[in-house]
Amino acid sequence: MEPSTPVLPEFPPEDRRVGRRAVLGMLGLGAAGVLWGAKAQSGLERVLRPLTLNDSTGLSAFLPTSGRFRIYSVTGTMPSRTDAEYRLTVDGHVERPARLAIADVRERLPQTEMTKDFQCVTGWRVDDVEWKGVVLKDLLDDAGMMPGASHVRFWSFDGVYTETLTLEQALRPDVLIAHEMLGGPVTQEHGGPVRLYVAPMYGYKSLKWLDRIEVVTGGLQLDSDPGYWERLGYDVDAWVGDSNYRDDAPT
Repeated sequence: MEPSTPVLPEFPPEDRRVGRRAVLGMLGLGAAGVLWGAKAQSGLERVLRPLTLNDSTGLSAFLPTSGRFRIYSVTGTMPSRTDAEYRLTVDGHVERPARLAIADVRERLPQTEMTKDFQCVTGWRVDDVEWKGVVLKDLLDDAGMMPGASHVRFWSFDGVYTETLTLEQALRPDVLIAHEMLGGPVTQEHGGPVRLYVAPMYGYKSLKWLDRIEVVTGGLQLDSDPGYWERLGYDVDAWVGDSNYRDDAPT
């Protein structure tokens, strides 16, 4: 199934805006990247990183690249926690709430490897990314998820970004609590030490800098439970190739 038409994301008003001159510069450099090929595009990504990280227009998502990831943060910064500092909270409707150290995620819990694509809602895609981590279902089984759970919330330690999966989505075998990607540990810019990876959904569901997993009861309510992007109009059901933008999205 072909991906749906890319849409520009909405951003909260407090995010820093990129000036008109900077946007025109980005588009001009993007055209140069098309003409000069992959080497120039790779250099372009490095030059534009400070702008794309803080791009409140969404236009940088349409720049041509050499086929790699485009790094973005909803706060305009990249938070950092060392392996020694890192703890992953698992709580809510579970029998054994826990604060997992990085060794629990990397060694104690069952490990799964998969090679899957990463598809951004704006249209760019990175094929055949190698991932390693703990299948979310295995982690929830370890915590003893109790009957009656309806959905799962995820929290980032950037202090802003959240996400939500229905229970059916959360229990899929291709939803991973990832600590490795691209052949090594998940880096800070990719959301390390640990991030969420939801293989069959657009990238906005794959929350970076994973801090907390909360099992919730009572049914998913769109006015209180959705994640950061869903509050701005994007679907909770973000299947690649399906519609991902609600008709009532804010303008």
